Amino acid sequence: MKSINCNGTLIDLSSPKVMGILNCTPDSFFDGGKYSNSNAIVDQVEKMLSEGATFIDVGAYSSRPGAKHISEEEELNRILPVIKLLISEFPSILISADTFRSNIANQCVQNGACMVNDISAGEMDKNMFSAISELQVPYIIMHMQGTPQNMQKNPIYKDVVSDLLYYFSRKIAELHELGINDIITDMGFGFGKSNSHNYQLLKNLALFKNLEMPILAGLSRKGMLYKPLNTTAASALNATTSANTIALLNGASILRVHDVKEAVEAVKIVELLK
Repeated sequence: MKSINCNGTLIDLSSPKVMGILNCTPDSFFDGGKYSNSNAIVDQVEKMLSEGATFIDVGAYSSRPGAKHISEEEELNRILPVIKLLISEFPSILISADTFRSNIANQCVQNGACMVNDISAGEMDKNMFSAISELQVPYIIMHMQGTPQNMQKNPIYKDVVSDLLYYFSRKIAELHELGINDIITDMGFGFGKSNSHNYQLLKNLALFKNLEMPILAGLSRKGMLYKPLNTTAASALNATTSANTIALLNGASILRVHDVKEAVEAVKIVELLK
């Protein structure tokens, strides 16, 4: 598995890494509104880094199903101060900017972010690919059918696994043509997919290793885990660890999670199998 270049640091993904989630939104499905002041943000990030997070993914646009659309200006006003704060508090931090807007990606990287995490893989901003080409940072491309506002209304696929393999192979070819090499794929669990689709993708995740790009698994506390158990996102830590372990066994290189300690432990246990 290849390494990725983050601000001049080569991160070896042959041993899976953990990405801690920092949502600077008032309405995210699990932790909306929890990190709205500087002290809470710094404390949470310090906790995630001390528990073993390699990356911190900072997002300011809620992408939960049916989430409210916000303007570019509002997203920028939320995300940029947080990135500046984290760089000043933790100078060696590796920040991923969770945005689908090229202008915001650009400003986040200029202010210290080292990676862009795009839920739309360039579909929601046609300038994103050229921006990444200029920025030359690792780029996470997620698959989503529709938009956060409508994605869960009636997702339909011919065959979800082969459809996504084709989708990613096309995107990767397009990005390579632009000179972008550090590409990470994300299946987009819960983004325009039924539970059946989600579990088909999780079961067949190893097939996506054929794309020869690192795989990010974003399963943390999602509805695909807690709904079948008739519980809530707040009670879904055990289910998350189970799903993360399945993803690791099937080749995931990065786990994107709310709970870093438990994800790092899952990585350590799976690594013992080697």
